Amino acid sequence: MSMSDPLGDMLTRIRNGQMAHKSTVRSPLSKLRQNVLEVLRREGYIRGYDTHEDDPAKRELSIELKYHNGEPVIRSLKRVSRPGRRIYAGVKDLPQVYNGLGIAILSTPRGVISDNEAREQHVGGEILCTVF
Repeated sequence: MSMSDPLGDMLTRIRNGQMAHKSTVRSPLSKLRQNVLEVLRREGYIRGYDTHEDDPAKRELSIELKYHNGEPVIRSLKRVSRPGRRIYAGVKDLPQVYNGLGIAILSTPRGVISDNEAREQHVGGEILCTVF
């Protein structure tokens, strides 16, 4: 069965894993998911991630979730651009997530980056999700 929104599925797995206080969650592997996880790791929202290839047809990502004093570090994780409605923003129109306390993750011509990096590099793109 094909999935209509693979990135949304991964974000939901992270949210569900944190509500259940899991230490790790697994998600199928794709380059987009891996790039989004790299931004989350760089910004300090997850501990890290590893790739597992038990068999070539079933490659997975193992995502290590991060907690602070028993509470999840990620308080809000929302998908913005969806398969049915893509949301794009120029560098001047990039959103401020919780007045700069959170981040927006964008897909730009220079790769998947956070909104702060997009402002520094002066590029816009598709807003994939917001994290706080």
